[in-house]
Amino acid sequence: MARRQATRDDPLTADQRRLNMSRIQGRDTEPEMIIRRGLYARGLRYRLHDRSLSGTPDLVFPSARTVVFVHGCFWHGHDCALGVQPRSNAAFWQAKIARNQQRDGQAIDALISSGWRVATVWECALRGRGRLPPDSVLEALIHFIRPERHLQSVEITNNVELWGLNRPPHDDGL
Repeated sequence: MARRQATRDDPLTADQRRLNMSRIQGRDTEPEMIIRRGLYARGLRYRLHDRSLSGTPDLVFPSARTVVFVHGCFWHGHDCALGVQPRSNAAFWQAKIARNQQRDGQAIDALISSGWRVATVWECALRGRGRLPPDSVLEALIHFIRPERHLQSVEITNNVELWGLNRPPHDDGL
């Protein structure tokens, strides 16, 4: 069976694409490590990837009954520049990402029903042209994690103002 050649939509061959996709990791991603290191440096301690909780949250703060998911915009279907779906094999990706979103929603609902508070940090808050300063993201997350907070869930993305923390203009040097 002949292998597919690179196309205009996808410059990689099937073997190159397979190798690339096999190297994508689900844990210890760059955005997750930024969050983990920042929270640890600020004195917050947490559990990692608690499989006993719905959705296996990335960070768990048991005493605050709070969990944190750090979602990749592509894999979880975020509506931002980093969440653009590929044009090749579009039906497959659309179905896969829709399943991921459904599973995410079910996990969040189950956690909230069990008395947990849920924070979702989107990759675009920490990467890409519209990223926020990591300190702003961490400050917003710490503000949510505090046990005296009464919000049940929050999403941290590059599209919102975080609890009055104004987003500074991004300087690309242009």
